Amino acid sequence: MIVLDVTIVNVALPSIKQDLGFGNAALAWVVNAYLLTFGGFLMLGGRLGDLFGYRKLFLTGIVIFTISSLACGLSNSQLLLVAARTIQGIGGSLVSAVGFSLVMTMFTGATERAKAMGFFGFIAAGGGSIGVLLGGTLTSTLNWHWIFFVNIPIGIAVFALGRTLLPEGRNESAARHIDFLGAVTITAALMLAIYAIVNGNQAGWASVQTVGLLAASVLLAAIFIFVERKSHAPLMPLHIFRMRNLATANVVAILWAAGMFAWFFLSALYLQLILGYTPLQVGLSFLPANIIMGIFSLGISAKLVLKFGIRAPLGAGLALAAIGLMLFTNAPLHGSFLYDVLPSMILLGVGAGMAFNPMLLAAMNDVKPHESGLASGVVNTSFMMGGALGLAVLASLASLRTGSLVAAGAPAMAALNSGYHFAFLIGGIFAALGACISFILIRTNLRKDGEHQHMMH
Repeated sequence: MIVLDVTIVNVALPSIKQDLGFGNAALAWVVNAYLLTFGGFLMLGGRLGDLFGYRKLFLTGIVIFTISSLACGLSNSQLLLVAARTIQGIGGSLVSAVGFSLVMTMFTGATERAKAMGFFGFIAAGGGSIGVLLGGTLTSTLNWHWIFFVNIPIGIAVFALGRTLLPEGRNESAARHIDFLGAVTITAALMLAIYAIVNGNQAGWASVQTVGLLAASVLLAAIFIFVERKSHAPLMPLHIFRMRNLATANVVAILWAAGMFAWFFLSALYLQLILGYTPLQVGLSFLPANIIMGIFSLGISAKLVLKFGIRAPLGAGLALAAIGLMLFTNAPLHGSFLYDVLPSMILLGVGAGMAFNPMLLAAMNDVKPHESGLASGVVNTSFMMGGALGLAVLASLASLRTGSLVAAGAPAMAALNSGYHFAFLIGGIFAALGACISFILIRTNLRKDGEHQHMMH
């Protein structure tokens, strides 16, 4: 439900745009408002779970998420929808942050834990793409409001089951101290950066607003690092970045998410606005990729890691995704699904399915067991922030390119398509960079201690 809400909106965007009168840049906020608070609060969420108990925080997150979903569904103005999406992101991040920790608490045996993590990864990878299909179905058959209402019965069921089935679980060794200054500075830094980028085209890239916001964001990030170095119980112990695989996995997560979110967001818009697909047809177009991703996440990915280590499947998966995005740069105005869309979708499905598990494994590989929650939180944060920043940058580049072509007298549809092509190209470059970094920097030998050997078998 949480991952699904990142992508379920994509297919409904043209309907929301028409209904509430959004401009192009403002429309990205329907996605970004959620990504922003979701990514911004993941770190703090994990820390609060350590302190107050995972179950309590998980249930709190579910309540916030469900109530704000209702508010999203009832929205009849731009402001209301974006505000409700912002709160929805906070609920989602609390649930996500402690979800991993709950898995770690409930499954203590290494083999069991590996299975549970695989399943968790499958749901995360599959949820995003199922969102596109479900979003299309609901928007076509009912209307866009229902993509949010669908969360309400699920939320109520999860709350009821969570209360009876989940263990209390908390990190007893965690210091009873919350690094609020760290949490405030890093969340604000990320939000300002994304805000500056999303509004860059309208305000102008060299404008006081854009430059000022980016400068403020850098300053806050610097304060965050200073605070973390001095804190007794830092939100993000900086020593973990000395671990090569974890640091590399973070960079790769940012680049990959930027390409990945661009794929969900831009290809859905290409299919609807250029090829004239209905929301349901858009959803079905993503189905091949979803099925392939699911098959890889559940079985094939783990086998590949066992046979070739972490580096090869991660690098190869990202390389395939890069080729898939590059192919989209040729998608014509009157494209056919079979020739112009399907090959990209298949490559992206295989690539994403191959890369997701090794990326998590690379991050978790160097850390001590009691820091595993933190490591997964850091990578999750990188992934979400990469997605939000990447989407902001690419949507801005696409509309910048379209605008300059229209100004030069190009036909509107050709200009729009050319804008998408440009964004797909940059997204492909992001994924290709991620692949290169994986091949060069990821150390492929898994830790030789019993637990990890056992876990990999």
